[in-house]
Amino acid sequence: MFLMKRPDSEQLQIKEIRKMAVNRVPVLKRCRTLGLEPMVLGYDKKSNRTNARAGKKVSEYGLQLREKQKAKFIYGVLEKPFRNYYEKADRMKGMTGENLMIMLESRLDNVVFRMNFARTRREARQIVDHKHVLVNGKQVNIPSYLIKAGDVIEIREKSKSLQRYKDIIEVTGGRLVPEWMDVDMENFKGTIKNLPTREMIDVPVDEMLIVELYSK
Repeated sequence: MFLMKRPDSEQLQIKEIRKMAVNRVPVLKRCRTLGLEPMVLGYDKKSNRTNARAGKKVSEYGLQLREKQKAKFIYGVLEKPFRNYYEKADRMKGMTGENLMIMLESRLDNVVFRMNFARTRREARQIVDHKHVLVNGKQVNIPSYLIKAGDVIEIREKSKSLQRYKDIIEVTGGRLVPEWMDVDMENFKGTIKNLPTREMIDVPVDEMLIVELYSK
């Protein structure tokens, strides 16, 4: 039996895609670089190190680029889908920047994180990927799935008893739940009362700078 070997060009292309998809810079170091508190991502850690670039003058473009990088890093979105979110937000009624932030906040992985069913957004993505999440009673394993007002999000019944979720509750039990959702932590079930407004989203990103960046 002969195995077909991929052409060298195809192998190189696959390697490049994998490099782009995986950012191996440690979370705390990335937070320092972007001026973010680790808790924004769900990490109960603090770094005692300082950012060597702090205090240095940053160009207008540099500021705009940093805000985009912050939003991508917080929500775990790569460049191409992030650009797609922006273009969709720009076509919608209202403020483009606000539309963008509301869409990012409405991702299923972020909602699982906000409901405290995961310690971090990264863990929330894994939980969704592993088919532990139901939306309106149906299994959804797409982290980028956009929820709507009235949607009911739940961890599937056979996963609720896993030790993983007992460990999660120990960490997230004391965290606040956003006002735009109702959550029953005992049953790992939550309802979206309404989509959030920008004022309800406690993410330290200046979306206007992102709009300026993409408007050039």
